[in-house]
Amino acid sequence: MSRTRSKARRTAVQALYQSQMTGDDMEIIVAQFMEERDMAKTDVEYFGELLRGVAAHQVELDEKLAPLVSRPLKEIDPVELAIVRLGAYELMHRLDVPYKVVINEALEATKMFGAEQGHRFVNGVLDKLSQQVREVEVQRAAKK
Repeated sequence: MSRTRSKARRTAVQALYQSQMTGDDMEIIVAQFMEERDMAKTDVEYFGELLRGVAAHQVELDEKLAPLVSRPLKEIDPVELAIVRLGAYELMHRLDVPYKVVINEALEATKMFGAEQGHRFVNGVLDKLSQQVREVEVQRAAKK
């Protein structure tokens, strides 16, 4: 795990949360974060890709996530929703990132920004999703 990518993910969670709360266009949020935040130790390309990817694929991500949770997505804590969307994007569109890394990074972000037991929810959702969209990789890891 690259520290600059970890920071990109944590910063992306904050930006996704802001987008959910304000409804601002993602390009405005990306520009705002680039201008107002210290992004020196952040993989800024990855940060931008994550935000643009989640925004571009949000309908698809939500369709995959909805059956995995017991309540409507709009009722999920906004921080946890931002984290599971980000994790879902990486699981579905960044096959170069191992699924265990995606889940671990999501758990770390949840422990940092989410509710006290939010990591359990995030872990459950992303674990179920990884078994669907990364079935071969998950099975291979289980055999080790």
